[in-house]
Amino acid sequence: MLGYLESLPLLDHHCHGVLGRDVGRAEFEALLTEADTVPPGVSLFETQVGFALRRWCPPVLGLDAHAAPDDYLARRAELGAAEVNRRLLEAAGLAALCVDTGFAPEAILDPVELGRLAGAPAHEVVRLEAVAEEVAAGGGDAARFAADVRARIDARPAGVVGAKSIAAYRAGLELEGARPSAAELASAAGRLMRQKEPRVCDEVLHRYLVWCAVDAGLPVQFHVGYGDADADLRRGDPLLLAGLLRAMDPVPALLLHNYPFHRNAGYLAQVLPNVYVDAGLATHNLGHRAPALIAELLELAPFGKVLYSSDAFGLAELYYLGAVLFRRGLAAFLGDGVADGAWTSADAERVAGMVASANARRVYGI
Repeated sequence: MLGYLESLPLLDHHCHGVLGRDVGRAEFEALLTEADTVPPGVSLFETQVGFALRRWCPPVLGLDAHAAPDDYLARRAELGAAEVNRRLLEAAGLAALCVDTGFAPEAILDPVELGRLAGAPAHEVVRLEAVAEEVAAGGGDAARFAADVRARIDARPAGVVGAKSIAAYRAGLELEGARPSAAELASAAGRLMRQKEPRVCDEVLHRYLVWCAVDAGLPVQFHVGYGDADADLRRGDPLLLAGLLRAMDPVPALLLHNYPFHRNAGYLAQVLPNVYVDAGLATHNLGHRAPALIAELLELAPFGKVLYSSDAFGLAELYYLGAVLFRRGLAAFLGDGVADGAWTSADAERVAGMVASANARRVYGI
């Protein structure tokens, strides 16, 4: 089964840019996980993702598996960022990329360059909060804010295939299903526009942005659960989002990452017709334990509603690790089912093709 999955290009439906410059060890380690800081005496190579990287990435750069961190980083520096990015993105075996361009703390490779390196078409996912913050930063009348935001989303570039909400980071996922009233919007917009550096963190505005995307016919991605240190996991359970998910139907809602709420996400994908799920970000962070995560996600989620994503950011290694670990985890799950007589080899291959790319192509119209 693994050989078959390795032959299938993956459609990475949620990912980010990578750095186009060389990095030292401290910065490299900081980019391996979602941690803000690394305490003295601790190495992030001594984590699941660190060991997974040492197992799978060195051969792509011409080293033996399990190369020591210093040897790996020396080889990385010898090749240079451009060659490292090319090798790892190409080795990920991607059919297409859907790139979230809303998070760029510094210059990172854009979708066009990512697609060139991966040898696959790249599409853009617009981050809704970034659109609202750009409108607010431009000044103007709070009474016009809602219309200006909607106009920007409606006038999106042709390459945009979806939208993303980061409400989980800012206000939590307990978003009402109802559309905000004009009075609610005007009040929330006024508060936002009075901020020196506008930052959307109001439930009303998050909800309005989702409805703008829905009305534009864009599939909407939601960050769920696991993320970096400012994510409040107590408010990141996708069950909190059920009311809005129901109200959005039939526009697709894509629940991203989901760990440790992946079983809840799988339940929502089973019972709500417009909900789709993935295990991005957590897949490479769980390393050797990724197969358990994938199996648990697939306990309830219909196979036609599971997508692949890496959520790679910063390091091209995370694109490659996400792909390798996902293929291996899905192959183990499907192969075990064949061995137990739960489904046939033909069934397993059909499901592999659906999850690898066909489901995403259907949802995003790619």
